[in-house]
Amino acid sequence: MEQVATVKSHRMLFFNTLAFTICFAVWMLNGVLVTFLVNNQVFDWGPVKIGWLMGIPVLTGAIFRLPAGILTDKFGGKWVYGILLLVCSIPLFLLSTANTFFFFALYSFGFGLTGVSFAIGIAYTSVWYPKHRQGTALGIFGAGNAGAAITTFFAPTVLNWLTNDGAHIEGWRKLPLIYGTALIIMGIIFLLFTENKKPASSTKNMKQILSPLKNVRVWRFGLYYFLVFGCFVAFSQWLVPYFVNVYYLPLVTAGIFTALFSLPSGVIRAVGGWMSDQYGARKVMYWVLGSSLVISALLFIPKMEIVSPGQGIMAKQDGVVTFVSENMVKVGEKEYPVKVKSGDSESLDDKLLVLPSKEAWQEPVVKVGDKVVRKQLLVKGVTKIYFQANVWIFAVLVILIGSIWGIGKAAVYKHIPDYFPDEVGVVGGMVGVLGGLGGFFCPIIFGYLLKGTGLWTSCWLFMMFLSAICLIWMHRTITKMNRQNAPEIALNIEAK
Repeated sequence: MEQVATVKSHRMLFFNTLAFTICFAVWMLNGVLVTFLVNNQVFDWGPVKIGWLMGIPVLTGAIFRLPAGILTDKFGGKWVYGILLLVCSIPLFLLSTANTFFFFALYSFGFGLTGVSFAIGIAYTSVWYPKHRQGTALGIFGAGNAGAAITTFFAPTVLNWLTNDGAHIEGWRKLPLIYGTALIIMGIIFLLFTENKKPASSTKNMKQILSPLKNVRVWRFGLYYFLVFGCFVAFSQWLVPYFVNVYYLPLVTAGIFTALFSLPSGVIRAVGGWMSDQYGARKVMYWVLGSSLVISALLFIPKMEIVSPGQGIMAKQDGVVTFVSENMVKVGEKEYPVKVKSGDSESLDDKLLVLPSKEAWQEPVVKVGDKVVRKQLLVKGVTKIYFQANVWIFAVLVILIGSIWGIGKAAVYKHIPDYFPDEVGVVGGMVGVLGGLGGFFCPIIFGYLLKGTGLWTSCWLFMMFLSAICLIWMHRTITKMNRQNAPEIALNIEAK
């Protein structure tokens, strides 16, 4: 760890962030590519298989983050990062030849190694900055998450161009080649223009290196990261088919909306690092988790139409029905006006609606000549409740929660050098593993929830429960720490 930040520190941060941006763009490739291939009927994959293909690269990037962090602490970031960039180009070139689910999944597992770049970059960035600047530096590095926006924004357009808008569908195979070439170029640049540096813990044996993992704090940080990073990764891919299926948007438009989710979340991570340095990571996490809970609850409400029995009309006396029309029923000489359906609800989808809309009408259930008795139903009531879940409002909320998670990602990693200054690689790697597992499991969970409930918004219900668990665990832990360290102050706070 440096005592002061230098020009060299900033130069290493620049190349580190650039490499991470490209790696993250590659890591998110399947979100766009798989959706494109399924929509164009190149492969007949259902929601569960789509979830697996989106999750497999994330799984690779998750499970190998701990070894990558350890290797970075042991040998330095230059060589580990540079070799990673070159090696990951190989499965991308092979992906262009895939014709079955098995080989597509196998090669996706290979290029998913780009996801370990985060653990390498965190450890490599930390050694170049003093403690009081690490939150900001790690936040700037983490802005490389915006690489997801590069894929979701540009890849659909590139695919349309490569395939001549679907006329030459096999042109999709050139996209992995483009990504693989980008990794090779970045790998060469990284090896030429960066300098190696190891932390003080590089002389420890494996048992000493892994000893921090016994601390439950590491696993708590990992759960936070499962939410703010893993779910961000999951939605960076899942939102593409979400927009296509729920709002019937073209793939390119869905990609743009998803990029609007990914880009601010990546860029604002630098702001999150600065906020964590200024106000403390704990306060920032309280705000992040609370906001995530509230916004997830708002996003859970699905686009829907509910038709329910409404207020009807009952006969006030015995008699025979003498007249029936859409706006009138007569029993003997007694007239019963009927509320006619206005038809306004048929055009509701063309309007911008924030709140649910209601339309009520009535329909006769008797015919001329029927004998009725007092309190018998003559006209049934129908109530239609329509909730638009407007795409613009949905998009704003999605961008907002993505940005909040971006701040949370920086806050989580601000904790690590504070509590584990000499084990950033291994602890950051383990936290990254758990976060990456979120990116792997969430699309699969989303797929099963969609299949089981039929609701695309079921994924937001999962987010709501996960946010609540993180918030409760953090609050209980902090309350316990306050009681142990300053019991009198804690009692006074709780009494207010």
